[in-house]
Amino acid sequence: MQYSEVQIRVATADVDTAAAIANLVVPYGLYIEDYSDIEELAPKIAHVDLIEQELLDRDRDHAIIHLYISPEENPAEAVSFVRERLESERIGFSIERAQVNEEDWATAWKKYYFPTKVGERLVVCPSWETYSPVEGEVVLTIDPGMAFGTGTHDTTRLCMQLLEEHVRPGDRLLDVGTGSGILAVSALLLGASAAVGVDIDEVAVRVANENAAANNVSDRVDFFAGDLADKASGRFRVVTANIVADVIIRLIPDLDRFLEPDGVFIASGIIDMREPDVMQALTAAGYQLAGRKESGGWVALAACRAGN
Repeated sequence: MQYSEVQIRVATADVDTAAAIANLVVPYGLYIEDYSDIEELAPKIAHVDLIEQELLDRDRDHAIIHLYISPEENPAEAVSFVRERLESERIGFSIERAQVNEEDWATAWKKYYFPTKVGERLVVCPSWETYSPVEGEVVLTIDPGMAFGTGTHDTTRLCMQLLEEHVRPGDRLLDVGTGSGILAVSALLLGASAAVGVDIDEVAVRVANENAAANNVSDRVDFFAGDLADKASGRFRVVTANIVADVIIRLIPDLDRFLEPDGVFIASGIIDMREPDVMQALTAAGYQLAGRKESGGWVALAACRAGN
């Protein structure tokens, strides 16, 4: 069976908007080829001396969004929609089309994922790669899937860096909007004793359980499908939410139900221009800043009760 491959080339500055438009057409089978930060990431990738020079020589100023459209669907219609929306957003682009065998489509994207060190200790490694950790490193086996969160996006990486700083041995963690479960699994591998993850998406819960099993922590984590923290009970020393600013702001008034008195709230998915809004909500609820990370226009915050 042959799929239609659509390649959309845009400036790296426009890739997030272009990818969002592409997702409206094909909410599956999409990956982004972006080499803009390869020099920054290269030292963090396993077997760095084996990275092909051809990869390092790729265009750093443009990204390619790859879409794969099944034979039952109309690729011309998809291309027309994407073209119209990109033009309306005044995004420069070029589009190419080709045919690809299903078995090639199923594995082609794997060559763009490598073991990546995301903080001082945490290393994300896809299951088909091998990585030999040095002393002190913690390796997560996380495969790119249908749920958000592989450690490669700024919002997830910033959250993981704050987890490294704030998770203590024996902590219990609540992850709101758990996605792939990467934050809950990270916390357990960093020494937390138990974790609960909640997501409105049933697919995310399934993927999160698969990732917990791949990292041998299934006996210490529970994932539930539900709206925000409705499915959770008890108190936790760490609460994480890698969502969006508006949802984080809605969650803040409920933190006292879940957060232990000396606990820490870690929030990410915050566009830098929305940081003041989130900080205002935290201050109004009696919280103060305990940590901050920023990358690529995104901000992650750690907050605790004022006076702690």
